[in-house]
Amino acid sequence: MQFGIFSVSDITQNPVTGKTPSEAERIQASVQIAKTADEVGLDVFAIGEHHNPPFFSSSPTTLLAHIAAQTERIVLSTAVTLITTNDPVKLAEDYAMLQHLSGGRMDLMLGRGNTVPVYPWFGQDIHRGLELALENYNLLHRLWREDVVDWEGTFRTPLQGFTSIPRPLDDVPPFVWHGAIRTPEIAEQAAYYGNGYFANNLLAPNFHFKPLVELYRQRYAHYGHGTPEQAIVGLGGQAFIDKRSQDAVRRFRPYFEGSPIYGKSYRLEDFMHGTPMSVGSPQEVIEKTLTFQEGFGDYQRQLWVMDAMGLPLEETLEQIELLGTEVVPTLRKEMASRRAPGVPDAPTHSSRVREKYGDAEPRQPRPNANRGDNLTGTSPYQDSDPSLVADLPLVA
Repeated sequence: MQFGIFSVSDITQNPVTGKTPSEAERIQASVQIAKTADEVGLDVFAIGEHHNPPFFSSSPTTLLAHIAAQTERIVLSTAVTLITTNDPVKLAEDYAMLQHLSGGRMDLMLGRGNTVPVYPWFGQDIHRGLELALENYNLLHRLWREDVVDWEGTFRTPLQGFTSIPRPLDDVPPFVWHGAIRTPEIAEQAAYYGNGYFANNLLAPNFHFKPLVELYRQRYAHYGHGTPEQAIVGLGGQAFIDKRSQDAVRRFRPYFEGSPIYGKSYRLEDFMHGTPMSVGSPQEVIEKTLTFQEGFGDYQRQLWVMDAMGLPLEETLEQIELLGTEVVPTLRKEMASRRAPGVPDAPTHSSRVREKYGDAEPRQPRPNANRGDNLTGTSPYQDSDPSLVADLPLVA
């Protein structure tokens, strides 16, 4: 079971002090947050992708590569990478590079996002967002698994004799989670490929996303990847922790009520009771999280939002330390003790290398020689299948 934190990279005014951090301050804060998460023993740090204010994470791979160089063990991920408005060729190359630079300490979560203008900004039609998501991932999946790809679809120019570089580390593609909160077709695609499915478990009543998780589990089994209980599920959540529950509520209330999302439309106590939001003592957060396991079944990854609503960096770091030292160690033991036999752990690069190669050495692709025009000829790598011929495009 993996535990960690995810951030949407919002830049929000602190409702207590009235100060809005700068982009520079939030970018540096996110690095410190990830480093602290690594230091206190959390397993995952994930960052979102946005292309407009009031957010800062327009280039997740750049940020995560920088964090990888300053951390030791934490897995770096996204929440989410926009599969709709990014070119899948660029995604294949950028995330393979991140995989190499991080030594395999990465995966990614794909999603459609929820910002309408992003589609026209990147030359796409939001009315075809689902089609974009499905087609783009179908191509991305092939780019990481085939040395040479010939492809033609609806939303980008065709590919002829194309090789995505660098090849995935050890020729094992990054593990992919598909994030969705309302779209059964995305759950279906995740199940078809045997990928993970992630429900953000925010801004909705308790267990609101259970039907989609159950659909994914059943279809995962249908496609022959294992039993429904062995499907790879991740959940989100939001937490604020203090030693005493009344102090947690008192301290968190101004951030909740000052939030542009929640504002004064909801009572904090009602939201704590009726949604997955956890505000309270470490034991209360533990107990609330254990209800996720009871309601959704055994799952592999739990991430919390800890830095939203204008919470200042010093308080966020305090929250992460409490999460890592007071909450997660108990959850590891409790959830493991309740876990049914045969439920797999979250996939990691090392586990997937073992699954593919056993005790054998992983593939390390070595390109064929430059033939003089910056191409390797009809076969890209020395160990490529000799029958594999890249029919490269010609210019008349």
